[in-house]
Amino acid sequence: MRITVMGTGYVGLVTGTCLADLGNDVKCFDIDQEKINRIEKGDIPIYEPGLNALIERNVKTGRLSFSSDMKSSVAYGDIIFIAVGTPSMDDGSADTRQVLNAAKSIGALMTDFKVVVNKSTVPIGMADIVKETIDTELNQRFKDGTTSRPDFSVISNPEFLKEGSAVDDFMRPDRIVLGIESNESGGKAREMMRKLYAPFNRNHERTFVMNVRSAEFTKYAANAMLATRISFMNELANLAERVGADIDSVRQGIGSDPRIGYSFLYSGTGYGGSCFPKDVQALQYTANSNGLPLKILSAVESVNQRQKFVIAEKISAYFDNNLEGLTFAIWGLAFKPNTDDMREAPSRVLIKELLTRGAKVIAHDPVALEAAKDAFKDDFADHPELSSRLSFSDNAMDILAGADALILLTEWKEYKSPNFVQIKSLLKQALIFDGRNLYEPDVMKEQGFIYEGIGRRASPVDLLTATRSSREDTPSRA
Repeated sequence: MRITVMGTGYVGLVTGTCLADLGNDVKCFDIDQEKINRIEKGDIPIYEPGLNALIERNVKTGRLSFSSDMKSSVAYGDIIFIAVGTPSMDDGSADTRQVLNAAKSIGALMTDFKVVVNKSTVPIGMADIVKETIDTELNQRFKDGTTSRPDFSVISNPEFLKEGSAVDDFMRPDRIVLGIESNESGGKAREMMRKLYAPFNRNHERTFVMNVRSAEFTKYAANAMLATRISFMNELANLAERVGADIDSVRQGIGSDPRIGYSFLYSGTGYGGSCFPKDVQALQYTANSNGLPLKILSAVESVNQRQKFVIAEKISAYFDNNLEGLTFAIWGLAFKPNTDDMREAPSRVLIKELLTRGAKVIAHDPVALEAAKDAFKDDFADHPELSSRLSFSDNAMDILAGADALILLTEWKEYKSPNFVQIKSLLKQALIFDGRNLYEPDVMKEQGFIYEGIGRRASPVDLLTATRSSREDTPSRA
């Protein structure tokens, strides 16, 4: 089939490339010619395992191409995916201007039947607005009635891709959600989408067809549920520390219940990225606009913001609220492993907090260093003096030399089994703050480390006891 994908961001590139790999002819459009030029040269703007090789392979076969020409791109696809950004506005609502611009262009240029697919995460009811926008353009073009107006159908096909495993998620979906109108054009669209996704349904049916608004709602509901599980476990982890429980044991105990399961039950420094924060906010905005505030989601967001400060508070407590002149080594900057995405990353909150309190920070990340530099440049625009105490390195071990503590914020594979003997020899003191519970407290204690995770403390007094005993053997900072 001939497919046009509007937008070459995270969702657009993955969608277009994977559909091409399934044997379709795909043209990916973007208004940014410079970005198109970079992609055609192999300079892919996002980091996603396996994506570069997939793009290269399908460009060589001719199934995948890129363009900044709107007219030819609209004409090309029988199915047009709108996969542009919908970032959060200041009030929490989704910014849908790019979606509407795409819809307007489709209506202004289409000459035959099109299935217009909302792949972007959009507010509930957005398909109706897209349809109205296209209708308005078509009515203007064909108002004299001398030629017949082409028909179209707008459907919702939300994405459920996880950063770091998006290619595999697309190629092996657990579900395909289609929101389709129950009319003649909707029936035609349904058959075309079933044909497009037929390769995924050979073993068993993975497609769920529903009305359009239900499909739009499903995307928000899925991310809201996952975010809720994360915040729920983070709150329990904080309580576990107070009462002397181990949150990982609790996780295993409740996860074994099939009604609960193990997914998204890991405590840590809070969720980030491009989806959960903005989708939770957008769903709350929709609820408030309809006079039905979602109290649970309000708490989820509040807990998540609070959780991003937990490690900073642990560090401050250990050093008697005086971080002036201390140096901290940080492993992991991206909000999760296998991505360079720094959007809403907990590392940004923690690092700014440490720097504001007078500390120095040197950080490592296997992939996200350049993205992190850009992110902190924005964060420190009003406080340039902070940036002078932040540095980066591409060597994880080098940054430990003389540091007062190691802070782990992203669970990259290369951090999971490090040389602890070397770590201990490099650090000023054997002190680790683990924001992802990557290590076992008992094992760390046996190796002579003072170790502080999230909800993993054996008893409420362990950290203070360790603090007192370690200071007897630690030279004064003076």
